[in-house]
Amino acid sequence: MKRKVPLRFFSVMVICSLTIAPGGCLGDKQGDEVLSSVITVGIPQDIEDSLDPHRAVAAGTEEVLFNIFEGLVKPTSDGNLIPAIASEFHLAENGLVYTFTLREGVKFHDGSIVTVMDVVYSLKRCAAGEHGVPLVAAFVNLRDVFSLDEHTIEVHLHEPDNDFLAALTVAIIPAANDSPARNPIGTGPYAYVSRSPQENIILERFDDYWGEAAHIEKVVFKIIANTDMIVMELEGGSIDMFARLTSSQAAELSSQFDILEGTMNLVQGLFLNNAVPPFDNELVRQALSYATDVEMIMLMVSDGKGTPIGSSMFPAFGKYFLEELAEVYSYDLEKAKELLASAGFADGFSFTITVPANYLQHVDTAQILVEQYRALGVSVRIELVEWDSWLSDVFAGRNFEATIIGLTASTLTARAILDFFYSESGRNFTNYHNHDFDMMFLRALASTDDEARTEYFKECQRILTATAASVFIQDLPEFVALRKNFRGYEFYPLYVQDLSRIYLVDER
Repeated sequence: MKRKVPLRFFSVMVICSLTIAPGGCLGDKQGDEVLSSVITVGIPQDIEDSLDPHRAVAAGTEEVLFNIFEGLVKPTSDGNLIPAIASEFHLAENGLVYTFTLREGVKFHDGSIVTVMDVVYSLKRCAAGEHGVPLVAAFVNLRDVFSLDEHTIEVHLHEPDNDFLAALTVAIIPAANDSPARNPIGTGPYAYVSRSPQENIILERFDDYWGEAAHIEKVVFKIIANTDMIVMELEGGSIDMFARLTSSQAAELSSQFDILEGTMNLVQGLFLNNAVPPFDNELVRQALSYATDVEMIMLMVSDGKGTPIGSSMFPAFGKYFLEELAEVYSYDLEKAKELLASAGFADGFSFTITVPANYLQHVDTAQILVEQYRALGVSVRIELVEWDSWLSDVFAGRNFEATIIGLTASTLTARAILDFFYSESGRNFTNYHNHDFDMMFLRALASTDDEARTEYFKECQRILTATAASVFIQDLPEFVALRKNFRGYEFYPLYVQDLSRIYLVDER
């Protein structure tokens, strides 16, 4: 027996909506009229990993591709999953078989109609992955996918998985496109036009989009890797929007802009390579955690705004977030010195923090930590690198001692953010290996009882904190500058930028 579940009623989890209507005046929008317009959005990095949505790993890439690609379902700004390429689905009572009915007439950006074969191809491509590792972590549980008829597919799992639907936000791409990295074709509200390396990425509104059309005709993502130029670019008129400003940058802007405030939805931390001495010593990692004054960092980096975190989870995850873990390593310099001495480093040591230069909040945090750790007798050098170097050397090559970055999740599932520490994960760039963590992580994935699953994931966090897997700092506040003649920006509980809802105010 199967039960039918309308997608519009399916929620990933209950969270607070962060949606903001800039200006608070719906009357500024001229009915359903779509005004001819262009918006230029500043971003701090180019797409250095891949335009292929199945191979993109950087959050900065995914926030651009969010506008181009869609899956069978897609997330909303309030954390729900809504219909996209699928119009409805059935879940078998045993929890092992999803049956999806495809929406009729959905077009790819090249004008071709989405078929069941495109869907089967896309899902199998992600499951096959490389060297036996799926491109989507949750797809390790995908047993098979095939078409029943020209409008219906079945997805079979090895084991029931309460979170698997969220993995089906993965992009559906044309089976006939043999070069998605050079010619990305999706079904989203915007179509890819061009990319000029280190300059810009251009999208245009897809007028044959199956859903509500985007309001802005053209989007230009302009790369501004030099953080010192952001305010100048905004005030000079070369960009209309920039997300994730620092509080000091936001304060510098004139009345030309609305400053919108939300949260970045990430785990900012000093991530330590657990395979490199002395960070292979748990006592050393704990000492650094005690020597980190998170309150001072938040005060100096973001005027005290943000949320302190004590593990790999942030508040948007709702039931999974453990606020109390932020108190485990309350600042205690004397305790830190004792632990360091017990580890055999009474005279301290030195190490390098590798930081992507285009993320000012991380650079500022590194500079504060240099001073805080000096009081511990630890000497720290900061190495600023370009984003492409960080991806290749730190994330992929694991050639680093420590780094400051923000971990994000493409879906609001605990697996998506905790997978960074599972020993068998390709995303475990810190080389963290802990048997108890792995056991709890696998138990969570195998559990069909939501309460038990939640508790297993919470225990994973407690283990990360107890072993000081890294130094967990905060979920940063997000300040977005939007030129006043634009409205409609929405915050998501994920690291994305939805340009389709922004519209131009008719000031005639």
